Amino acid sequence: MPGRFILKIISVGKHKGNLEIMNNNEPLFYEEYGDINAPPLIILHGFFASARNWRQIAKKLAEHYHIYLLDMRNHGQSAHNAIMDYPSMAEDIKEFLTYKNIKETNIIGHSMGGKIAMYLALNTPAIINKLIVVDISPTCYQHSFDAIIQALKSVPLSEINNRKQVDEFLSAAIPELSFRQFLLQNLVLNDGHYQWRINLGFFAANADNIIAFPSTLSLPPYLKEVLFLAGGNSNYIKEEDVYPLFPKADIQSIDNAGHWLHAEQPEAFCLVVNQYLQRS
Repeated sequence: MPGRFILKIISVGKHKGNLEIMNNNEPLFYEEYGDINAPPLIILHGFFASARNWRQIAKKLAEHYHIYLLDMRNHGQSAHNAIMDYPSMAEDIKEFLTYKNIKETNIIGHSMGGKIAMYLALNTPAIINKLIVVDISPTCYQHSFDAIIQALKSVPLSEINNRKQVDEFLSAAIPELSFRQFLLQNLVLNDGHYQWRINLGFFAANADNIIAFPSTLSLPPYLKEVLFLAGGNSNYIKEEDVYPLFPKADIQSIDNAGHWLHAEQPEAFCLVVNQYLQRS
């Protein structure tokens, strides 16, 4: 069957399957969890992340939903592409839905994934049933990824013998251990040599697109309900950014959590998500 997706099925619940590879120059990689007959739920990760960061959440939610964890372009095991902006990544999702013959789906999007989901909702509202945006707003932020990308670029990978050396090398520029460990998930061993799975040149060239949000001047607001779920210690979600485009937004927060609230408070995160998705 022709297509542009690489499928890795991990058996959880009733649905089981085998590895299936779809041949195309620019495949997306995804993992699939839960009963194939359950309502679909697509989870979109953030910048520098991948589907693997959401596996534990997927397993917790798979009791009620058929879950697809996607590696977005330039992330995880998906193909690299010089273009990485929200219109392009939203189009990737639309093509994925067409490939899976999904007419309407629930979506959870975190950070960059949340912006992809919001752009998709504003442009193609009919394909979304319920939407959960995790710790991000439809706005342009002022922070920069330059220092992080440069720190990763500066690692002398040809001289590296183990992951601990990379961690130590990055510690001066990136002092937070948990964030270094998150970034180090992009380090892979290939034929005895360490390399970055991500294309740092593409990341640098497109970082401004990730920080920004496309113009919405010609778009009507999204009139369905949306859950905006923030970390209690984070300030990424602001009402003045959300309500003009999502007037029926329900903004909630999870205590004792920052930007990665799904990793910091997974039980509380899944409780709120299930309550919202099962609300009529």
